[in-house]
Amino acid sequence: MIRLLKSALICLMLAMGLHTPARAHTPDISTGKVAAQPNRIYIVDIGFLATDLEKIFQATMAERIGADLSAPGVLETEIGKLVAKRVRMRGDNNRACSETIEKSGEDPNNQDSALVVLRFDCGATEGQIFYDARQLLAAQGPKGKHLVTLIGTANAGETMLYPNDPELDLSKPTETTPQLMWKFLQAGVEHIVTGYDHLCFLFALILWAHGVWPVVKIVTAFTVSHSITLSLAALNIFTLPSHITEALIAASIIFVAAENFFSHNIDKRWRTTFLFGFIHGFGFASALTEMGVPQGAVLPALAAFNIGVETGQLAIVLAVVPILLYIDQHTKGARHEKFVYLASTAIGLFGCYWLLERIGFLPGAGS
Repeated sequence: MIRLLKSALICLMLAMGLHTPARAHTPDISTGKVAAQPNRIYIVDIGFLATDLEKIFQATMAERIGADLSAPGVLETEIGKLVAKRVRMRGDNNRACSETIEKSGEDPNNQDSALVVLRFDCGATEGQIFYDARQLLAAQGPKGKHLVTLIGTANAGETMLYPNDPELDLSKPTETTPQLMWKFLQAGVEHIVTGYDHLCFLFALILWAHGVWPVVKIVTAFTVSHSITLSLAALNIFTLPSHITEALIAASIIFVAAENFFSHNIDKRWRTTFLFGFIHGFGFASALTEMGVPQGAVLPALAAFNIGVETGQLAIVLAVVPILLYIDQHTKGARHEKFVYLASTAIGLFGCYWLLERIGFLPGAGS
């Protein structure tokens, strides 16, 4: 039966490459390229994935009541207004820079993205200049991120803004390496804690735990293999299309959940975990890439994100394993089997749902 399951998984892997699926992750990220010009003029390019912009646009339809969006050019104009209303620049004296929408529409370099070009004239302001995208981040939601690239300013470079961050002072240096690493470490913890597919996979692997050592081997194997592919993908050495990766992650959940019905022995499961860990590593890399890793700090960001993933994973395992061992010791025989079978069934159903969603048979949140 295990061989049959493995054969089925191979067939699924082949099918993933032949099917057009829905995205599994929604980036919730925007970009802002701020270019300083003479006479305190700033050109700001605001970019979105079209799917993210569509969500914001739909959520703010009350702002354009009466607008005929079917008329030529009206949709592009409204998108420009939406962004311009949520991005500001000001001087030290709190006087706002005058703002002009120079372009709004599809990004000429990426048909899946939208681009709004704003021109800020700060000639009437005094002192330092501040860039404010807090309203834009609020519109993106609690997980929104705004990757800012500064060109020609005193602190030229890249930085990531989050919903609770203050305005960006263009005279101050961008994040130090420790600050950047702390942000990516937090992001790694958040990704594993809210990465329900990864957690289901991990839980299914250890449901039959009768001791600590098999769990240590499983977690170590998973860590080693996903760290390899996470690094390869983040460094642009080798990667897989995200839709294939996410579908295969769902398939791996189904596999280990089904395996629980045919094998109670997890001592050798570290081998299966090691193989599937390569696939999950590409999934972690997708999340890291979506954050917009600064080009000059790829290695520190990668290391911090991976440490964050491992920290979150370790915390969850340390919380769950004692519970599983307690159940094993106090519910021997049929009662213990019933618990594992029920939990595996639930996890397997989640895996089936994610798989069908990710290969396009079910509507997804990002489709």
